[in-house]
Amino acid sequence: MSHKNALAAAVAAALALGTLTVVATQSTAAADSSTARPGAGFKAMTADTRAEALRTADREAAAAAKSLGFGADERLVAKDVLLDTDGARHVRYDRTYRGLPVIGGDLVVHYGADGKPTGSDQAHQGAIKMAGVTPKLSASDASAAAAQHAKHVRNAKTGASDGSTLVVYAVGKIPVLAYRSTVTGDGEAGAGSREAVIVDAASGAPLDQYELHQGITGTGNGTTVGQVSIETTQTGSSYTLTDAAHGGTIVYDSYNSPETSPKQNARTFSKTTNSWGTGTTSSRESAAVDASYGLAKTWDYYQSAFNRSGIRNDGKGAPAYVHVGTSLLNAFYDDDCFCMAFGDGSSQNSNTPVTALDVAGHEMSHGVTSATANLNYSGESGGLNEANSDIFGTMVEFYADNAADPGDYYIGEKLNMSGGYMRRMDNPASDGSSLGCWTSSASSVDVHYSSGIGNHFFYLAAEGTGAKTIGGRSHNGTTCNSDTFAGIGKDKAAAIWYRALTTYMTSTTNYAGARTATLSAAADLYGTNSQERYIVSKAWAAVSVGTALPDPGTGSPTPTPSSSTSPSPSPSGSTSPSPSSSSTAPSGNALTNGGFEQGTAGWTQSDNDISNSTLQPAHGGSWYAWMMGYGTSAIESLSQSNIAVPSTGTPKLTFWLKVSTQESGYTAYDTLKVNVNGTTLATYSNANASAGYVQKTVDLSAYKGKNVKLEFAGTEDAYLSTIFLLDDVAIG
Repeated sequence: MSHKNALAAAVAAALALGTLTVVATQSTAAADSSTARPGAGFKAMTADTRAEALRTADREAAAAAKSLGFGADERLVAKDVLLDTDGARHVRYDRTYRGLPVIGGDLVVHYGADGKPTGSDQAHQGAIKMAGVTPKLSASDASAAAAQHAKHVRNAKTGASDGSTLVVYAVGKIPVLAYRSTVTGDGEAGAGSREAVIVDAASGAPLDQYELHQGITGTGNGTTVGQVSIETTQTGSSYTLTDAAHGGTIVYDSYNSPETSPKQNARTFSKTTNSWGTGTTSSRESAAVDASYGLAKTWDYYQSAFNRSGIRNDGKGAPAYVHVGTSLLNAFYDDDCFCMAFGDGSSQNSNTPVTALDVAGHEMSHGVTSATANLNYSGESGGLNEANSDIFGTMVEFYADNAADPGDYYIGEKLNMSGGYMRRMDNPASDGSSLGCWTSSASSVDVHYSSGIGNHFFYLAAEGTGAKTIGGRSHNGTTCNSDTFAGIGKDKAAAIWYRALTTYMTSTTNYAGARTATLSAAADLYGTNSQERYIVSKAWAAVSVGTALPDPGTGSPTPTPSSSTSPSPSPSGSTSPSPSSSSTAPSGNALTNGGFEQGTAGWTQSDNDISNSTLQPAHGGSWYAWMMGYGTSAIESLSQSNIAVPSTGTPKLTFWLKVSTQESGYTAYDTLKVNVNGTTLATYSNANASAGYVQKTVDLSAYKGKNVKLEFAGTEDAYLSTIFLLDDVAIG
């Protein structure tokens, strides 16, 4: 048996032994809520149920690592578990190698409703292989190199408490032993801005760097949300801004503590009356009211829409600090302290606190990202990280339905910026810096600007093209390809995005990967041939990411999502459910067993490529050809000889092809060639990655009336994997 199919068999066998048997107990009200608001297709879980699911996932971790082909030096640590309404589940793991954390080693293992594994999404495909874990550089030398290479802060330095931690950096093609250091200096978050810098442990060369304060930035003017109700707690004769209804979230007065330690001088807001703030900055309570209200609305939105209970889905609230720093035009989420911080603004914005409603939603959503896909805060994944916070900050604004701050697709419009907003999702380039269309340089753009690509996609998916007024503000959905189309509505677009984030994205997902993830999520919620999935593909094409799928011709979007079903994701995370199995191959087939339903009959294969493994989907029936996907140098061949090409008409070869890859960009690293009598007539590669099967056609007029040999020849390079799935092959 080939390594590839042995691995597939091992996954099916070993993981089945570790199937989760815990039943998610929940109240009748919670169950009814899930049915009434299917959202992204997830069940509500109590904190106890989630904790038990995580313990079970940890017990399965060793078997999962082994079955996925990981080495003896690798360990998996369960981070999150999500349960679908149909009983499927998705287990997210972090990875270590010889006890070292692996940056880019995270993965998600998927199980179907029947408890059988359906595949995995891996930030780094396959096992980690290292020559050793003894660094040439000392930790102090690494810290010095990190300070030298920092680019997000000036006058960078590392303190004794920051240190340099040895890690495995597996974001690129080849894992590298590295140090991760934290440097501080002057930056967007003030004098105490922090940046993570990762350097090669052998040479000190920089591998990556990114800001640690993931937050709203810009010259803005914060405002209050008006007169609102907030949750407080009474102890004796005193009230505090402790929100027991939302996980015990507490809003503190930071008393201008430094950004590096918001709690340093922090005090609890406490008083004998339960009336807070005056709506002006002369009262320190006014900013706290904004923050308390905004964080509560964000919690309620996630719970109402997606059955998510707080940032980490464990029912626990994160502390929030207002009046942080001095003249701080920023707000941020920090996973190290599991907290949010809000500055008071500066003279540039009349010293107005940066506590607007979409700011609170933005920052809390950074926490949700950290708890799920944990998108790296650099390159395209960093842009996606910021876009995710803009998307859900906007959705919180719509959800709150506050007359003082109506929902719209402007980011920070209440911060009184000189241009009237920080960013615009309908027209990102209007701020003069953000990208509205994907380009090959997107990975080198500041994440607050590359986020425009994701923002633009979401707006178009939700609202479509054309001019309209939303929340009293002008919007104009223009595209990068001059296409025009109607959107599917913001709630459906948000459900698709959230499911993609939590179920399919990993720390290294880029924009091409986000397209694949959202297409998979749309198929889960609305069906492979749904109008919703089609519009998602058109919205991505409209921002220059991939091409639109063929129009399924189903008319207007369906009114409600179907019951969630898990697709069969490939290890590369590029899978979506296949079209209906009722699809049939073209008639008049000169090939023998073109649909592979008779196994290997008629075909010659260099490896065990013809399969009915449930780890990948067939296009029709249950059998298909699975070629390549090793993640290392390999060649394969699948052929059939003595095929009589028709002597009349315009003969052609047709087949259905699905390409899943860990590669990025449009360089052809891994290829599948179509050879007839030794001549290559067509070549497909990782650049042809598709969310589902796509029909291909090759002209055979030159071979009319002849007997030929047809060969599919695969070649894979030494690094990331590409899987080519073939089905329903015909010559006629």
